[in-house]
Amino acid sequence: MKVILASPRGFCAGVNMAIESLDLALQAFGAPVYVYHEIVHNKYVVTTFKEKGAIFIDDLNEAPEGSTLLFSAHGVSPEIRQMAKDRKLFAIDATCPLVTKVHLEAIRFAKQHYTIFLIGHEGHDEVIGTMGEAPEAIILVESAEDVPNLQVADDSKLAYLTQTTLSVDDANRIIGALKQRFPQVIGPPKEDICYATQNRQEAVRILATDADLVLVLGSQNSSNSQRLKELSRESGTPGYLLDGASDLKPEWFEGVETVLVTAGASAPEEVVQECLDYLVEKHGAQITPHSIREEQVHFPLPRELREKALPKA
Repeated sequence: MKVILASPRGFCAGVNMAIESLDLALQAFGAPVYVYHEIVHNKYVVTTFKEKGAIFIDDLNEAPEGSTLLFSAHGVSPEIRQMAKDRKLFAIDATCPLVTKVHLEAIRFAKQHYTIFLIGHEGHDEVIGTMGEAPEAIILVESAEDVPNLQVADDSKLAYLTQTTLSVDDANRIIGALKQRFPQVIGPPKEDICYATQNRQEAVRILATDADLVLVLGSQNSSNSQRLKELSRESGTPGYLLDGASDLKPEWFEGVETVLVTAGASAPEEVVQECLDYLVEKHGAQITPHSIREEQVHFPLPRELREKALPKA
């Protein structure tokens, strides 16, 4: 069996920053450190941090007053930030800077009295946080099919923003539909879908046609990982999303000569290596790395950690 190992894959700069932040907080302040929602959408990462003493919560009332709290990479609404202050929590903001960019754009457009179409998935942590910045001004749009039914009080000032982890193709279809219905709609100065999401999608788009099967390492609640699986299937190659080698099924490999292996932006390299080891052991796989782009992005640690945790650590 031939295995094409896609690059770039796995952790992006925002995920790296969030994970490093939680590691450092546990070292500097000791367990428990409370985390509002999952630090990133990956089962392996969350389980690993639970074992180290992180406690993941969906309600700030679960964090005792005065305790250490970390906001996940997906960002939170102003309401949640205020609740943390009211409960005297030491809050560490590990929001990805690219998500923060979308929040700031939402605030700017809302202050200028625009109606904002937010392209994204209902219930996703990132979408909830962004909508919380200007709930009275934002309308969620999940698909191009939603566009004909959109109603706005004033169509002279319309703008759109996107969730950072969407399929580039899906987002463009929705943006196209919005522009056709509302020619005056404007977007952000620079697109919102993050560089890592685009790069991983581009790698699958280019490499999937050379494979008989695509394996995407990532969890089911990871939006960007789901997009990679969908993209492989759209290219005509069967694709599966899995947390690790234990999810592999023998029937997937019947008649398969070439496998493309990649990973979503929240999946650690450990689970990729576990999968590769399985393919080598069970199928005598020959692994060939294939890079379509280099990534050199790095985000600094949150200010709260730089000021208080680094000296202690």
